[in-house]
Amino acid sequence: IAMATTRNVMRAVRVFEFGGPEVLKLQSDVLIPHPKENQVLIKVHACGVNPVETYIRSGNYARKPALPYTPGSDVAGVIEGVGEHVTAFKKGDRVFTTGTISGGYADYAVAAANRVFPLSDKLDFRQGAAIGIPYFTAYRALFQKGRAKAGESVLVHGASGGVGIATCQIARACGLKVLGTAGTEEGMNMVLRNGAHQAFNHRDADYIDKIKEYTGTQGVDIIIEMLSNINLATDLQLLSYAGRVMVVGSRGPIEINPRDTMSKESSITGVSLFLATEEERHECATAVLDGIEAGWLKPIVGSEYPLEQVVKAHEDIIHSSGARGKMVLLP
Repeated sequence: IAMATTRNVMRAVRVFEFGGPEVLKLQSDVLIPHPKENQVLIKVHACGVNPVETYIRSGNYARKPALPYTPGSDVAGVIEGVGEHVTAFKKGDRVFTTGTISGGYADYAVAAANRVFPLSDKLDFRQGAAIGIPYFTAYRALFQKGRAKAGESVLVHGASGGVGIATCQIARACGLKVLGTAGTEEGMNMVLRNGAHQAFNHRDADYIDKIKEYTGTQGVDIIIEMLSNINLATDLQLLSYAGRVMVVGSRGPIEINPRDTMSKESSITGVSLFLATEEERHECATAVLDGIEAGWLKPIVGSEYPLEQVVKAHEDIIHSSGARGKMVLLP
């Protein structure tokens, strides 16, 4: 009987109160969730770690899940079981997700079937866990919100992280002139290897001048901004006429001069994948799956952590010296 009961439980990270990374508790007696109708159960092989998960955990974010909860939305793994009415997947299929219902920092996760996609044999599970939020957000920022067109220029501010690399790859494949910033030599090289025509070190005191020099009087058409609370005011100086800043990430407030938007009729737009319609998500998915098939969409995996080190992962994603690809947890 003891054997039978242990088989129904798994390890999962649970959050019982909002706060710092230390509120992430790994438990080994969590019940394996059951897929209901239009849901699937996935044996998790890897789960992406996104900055937004640290904001939600802290309790300082617009979305507050009911406590206790398990974080994590980008998982890659194998279908373990399917609920009623699910015809697109069967046990044994390799998949990745853009969202989970039960939480991805776990051995198993339940997801809605419409948030699950086949994982190509061209990619391993770690890469599969690096697709969801980064690539869908990058596509949404560039095209659904940024109205990017081939021939335009894009500056990816913080290009060496998960969303940054995704943006560089997508923008380059779609015919944009791609500039990227990173905080280390290694990060800059990674950005150049993944689609950027030019890279700048945002730790250099004069890097803004270097970007201005490179773009000349023209400026850049679109800026994809991962750290708006630091960069937004200077971003407005770098834009072309009718240029657009897409706010993908921010860790606090910033003071800007609205007049800087008037002089160029520029715009600042917030981007939230969470608000995408079903139709928009479908468009993102089509673009992403096409990119994998074509071979230019190749997620870059950075730091890897076992579930036991989830606290360290949450510390590192906010405080590390420079991002180098997508951070993943490996159950």
